[in-house]
Amino acid sequence: MLTNGKIIKIVSNQYTVATEKETLVATARGKYRFMGLTPFVGDNVIVDTSKKQIEEILPRTNYTNRPVVANIDVCLIVSSLKIPSFSSYLLDKMLLQVLSHNIKPVICFTKLDLLNKDEKKEIRKIKKYYESIGFKVFYNKQKLKLKHYLKGKTVSLCGQSGVGKSTLLNRLDSSLELKTNEVSKAMNRGVHTTRYCEIIPIKNIYFIDTPGFSALDLDIKKEEVKNFYPEFKVNCKFLDCIHDKENDCEVKNKVNSGEILKSRYENYLTILKELK
Repeated sequence: MLTNGKIIKIVSNQYTVATEKETLVATARGKYRFMGLTPFVGDNVIVDTSKKQIEEILPRTNYTNRPVVANIDVCLIVSSLKIPSFSSYLLDKMLLQVLSHNIKPVICFTKLDLLNKDEKKEIRKIKKYYESIGFKVFYNKQKLKLKHYLKGKTVSLCGQSGVGKSTLLNRLDSSLELKTNEVSKAMNRGVHTTRYCEIIPIKNIYFIDTPGFSALDLDIKKEEVKNFYPEFKVNCKFLDCIHDKENDCEVKNKVNSGEILKSRYENYLTILKELK
């Protein structure tokens, strides 16, 4: 019997599919391997419930390769402020990756309580800047505000290992009891806790919990990067300016005047060098 469903978990080549009537573990037709098409968590599919086989992967609204998920309303970028230390470069890189895949990013800062007074003051300035250029930013302890904003959405969690993604889900639903690990102080990064992608429903929010990462590779052309920086939408007098070496570039002028956050512009230049 053919019916519609959604892939909610993938372990090896076993696909857990939720339909209106049941949840079953299915395999995918061999043709997908030859087509080079890999089923993702979040894919809407047609499944043969008698054969327990995915017959068709329906068109995606969007997807990302890192993490490997599809049909996402929001990507919640979880960024630690301490242990592992806050990295504005990694945050900007994740924002770029998400925006370039036509997905709305939301930022969630964790471990604010580990900062001293001066560090908290600096983070508040950074938070205010990202909000001023159009991003929604939360602290992980703002549980009610976060739940209200994400209600009814399919949300992918993204962030390096140890930033507190599983801890955040446990905070939003204490009954989950997802496994968490301590961060390695020697390496300033976490140990992978989540081993596979899985959709976890929490009060009308469908979270896609994903494995953390220690490196993030971009799949975007150098010339396109500027298009995903909202504060770069200025009247620059140079056509096709990528705002790196040109003298009297309007973006560089706004960096010098303090209108554009200097660290964010420096991260932009670093990303351009990587893509070259």
